[in-house]
Amino acid sequence: MKEAVSLFSSAGIGELGLKAHDIRIVVSSELLADRHTLYKNNYPGTECITGDIWETKDLICDTYEKFKSSDELFLVYATPPCQGMSSNGAGTLLKGIRQGIKPKIDERNRLIIPTMDIVTKLRPRWLLMENVPNMRNTVIDDENGEFINIIDYVRKRLGPEYRGEAMVTTCADYGIPQTRKRLITVFTRDPEGIMYFNQYGNILVNKDKRPICTLRDAIGSFPALDAVEGRNANLEFNKYHFVPIMNPEKYWWMSNTPEGNTAYNNQCVNPACGYQFNGMHIDKQTDGIWHSNTETPIYCEKCGELLPRPSVIDKKTGQRRLLKGFHSAYRRMKWDEPATAITQNFIYEASDNKVHPDQTRVLSIYEALVIQTVAEYDYDFQVNGKLITNGMFAQILGESVPPKLIDIIVEKMINIGYHINNDFMEGVQCSLQDFDLG
Repeated sequence: MKEAVSLFSSAGIGELGLKAHDIRIVVSSELLADRHTLYKNNYPGTECITGDIWETKDLICDTYEKFKSSDELFLVYATPPCQGMSSNGAGTLLKGIRQGIKPKIDERNRLIIPTMDIVTKLRPRWLLMENVPNMRNTVIDDENGEFINIIDYVRKRLGPEYRGEAMVTTCADYGIPQTRKRLITVFTRDPEGIMYFNQYGNILVNKDKRPICTLRDAIGSFPALDAVEGRNANLEFNKYHFVPIMNPEKYWWMSNTPEGNTAYNNQCVNPACGYQFNGMHIDKQTDGIWHSNTETPIYCEKCGELLPRPSVIDKKTGQRRLLKGFHSAYRRMKWDEPATAITQNFIYEASDNKVHPDQTRVLSIYEALVIQTVAEYDYDFQVNGKLITNGMFAQILGESVPPKLIDIIVEKMINIGYHINNDFMEGVQCSLQDFDLG
């Protein structure tokens, strides 16, 4: 049986892609105890080490050596925290730097150092890391205080024995119903894996891509829900098919929002007026930081009636004002496109593009599980017989890669020899076509 070590494991959603190929995860490492509690429930044969990886890295290696059943480790799967690398995190970091609040180098990005300490000690046949695309542009200060690109650091620590690359992957290209982009970094010392990298440059190539799966394909047949009491759940269909209740004002905004549009651009609904040319909502960029537009009208420019746009009574002035938010907030999704990335905020209507295309509600938990491809695998979200909270669901799903993507990559690793031989035979057949054998 092939074996793996998982670092920054969270609740083990991505590892479902390993489990699908009967890979035994010998050791799991995670900082947060609540994530590891779920992990233990779903991977009972795994030794779970909870704590700061800087402090536990030696214990991780020792534990693997104690409980391994194979002479060779097949895979280290690592998903370092992305807050210091993500676009949102980078924006917050940039603002902090200008205010003199945060250091220029986010310490979370330096977690790659203990990660590579573990990898170089265990020497797996394959290394798989996934993170946000900005990881490839991230710079850290290494053990010697020298600044180096994080991918170059990985390559330096692995040395010439390993061959690999980092590539930005769009999940929708592999039949996953969301446009989530991830940086997939794969290195190997497998001889056939090295041959494949030398030929193609990366683990995934164009021929691995699959037909696009739209939101309609994924959830279009599901029973309707409504964000009001009594109509916000259909547990007979699925125990996770439920949504939170929306307050009346937000319900009014969203019920008047067309598919693919934001409530910030809603027009006049006064039957006596119906003016459709009120100013639209846009975002502005200043000094590299995006700011929401606060000049968007909230009253009809023709009749003066309140528009169904996100607004609130200011407690200081007593006047109604526009809610701060980007044009992607309070926005309906599109049926005939993949969903945007599932984030930790998908349970909120103000989250980016997460309102149902034509029902006044956010995505149900079950719909998020489907879009994240978690529903394709066996996973128990209960602790001590009690279902985890909506907030916990959101956190776990938002910080996880779709396991289907990991499944596809791991399958490629396992069958890399087959792919090489198959590609060779395809090349031979193409060459034979150049000859006239008649």
